[in-house]
Amino acid sequence: MLSNDELAELIGGLAGLPYGGEAVDQRLHALQCAGQAVAAGADDELVLAAALHDIGRAKPVRAEFPGLPHEQAGAAFARDRVGEGVAWLIAQHVPAKRYLVAVDEAYFGQLSPASVRSLEKQGGPMSAAEVREFGSHPRAEAAVALRRWDEAAKDPDDAGLPMGDLLRIFDRYRLAQNPS
Repeated sequence: MLSNDELAELIGGLAGLPYGGEAVDQRLHALQCAGQAVAAGADDELVLAAALHDIGRAKPVRAEFPGLPHEQAGAAFARDRVGEGVAWLIAQHVPAKRYLVAVDEAYFGQLSPASVRSLEKQGGPMSAAEVREFGSHPRAEAAVALRRWDEAAKDPDDAGLPMGDLLRIFDRYRLAQNPS
């Protein structure tokens, strides 16, 4: 499992990393997404997934998992260092976008231009069979919530969740995972 210092360094390393033409960098996007999860009353696992959902774009993660799409690289990284539940949610934030475009007519209109461009590369809307499969997963609702926070976490005037708060959530999560 990551240490607090490693988590802080990983998130800090996202500062200045462009976010596909958005008005925020990867660090601010991560902290805003986590802040939205906290504001919505999400559990610690979902808050951590919100903070780490794009960690596959971080330089050390890309170096460890070259060639993988960012959601798969991030999930592979998180699986051994944070937990399987966080990893699954990270892996599903792109499929959740494809799901939402397929089931919510208004959702497409909420996508930023950069998100619309990436949707095409990610496979476009899900098919009816994919929608049924995705929607039947017990954590599908959590993945959809994460996706909605992801879209909203692009405000250059929002500082997001303070790093100290994220580290306290991570401490609580680690304790719950390893109570001994």
